[in-house]
Amino acid sequence: MLTPQEKSFIEYWEHHRDRDKKTYYQLLIGIPVGLLFALPIFFNYASGWYTRAIMVGNAQFNPMVLIIALFAIAAFYAIFNKKHRWEMNEQRYLELKARESTDEKQESGD
Repeated sequence: MLTPQEKSFIEYWEHHRDRDKKTYYQLLIGIPVGLLFALPIFFNYASGWYTRAIMVGNAQFNPMVLIIALFAIAAFYAIFNKKHRWEMNEQRYLELKARESTDEKQESGD
């Protein structure tokens, strides 16, 4: 027997699963988390805590490379995180549907 919370999850996931699977949607929704992951890298570089590395880095520094790298890190993390979350929700949905069909078979067999 499914709990009301599990039934509401099944309804929610049946409604949202196709939308949440799209990569573009995953990128748009996940980019704030990705930026939270990438911005500390920028702040660490900009803080200048290791002066020798900063001297070498500034001699050959191209800001476009840093911007592209930060965006790539943020995008990868955003998509990876949302895909992982989608897979976990899909697995839970399939398990609940299997349990629901098993419960229905047992009830109809009794």
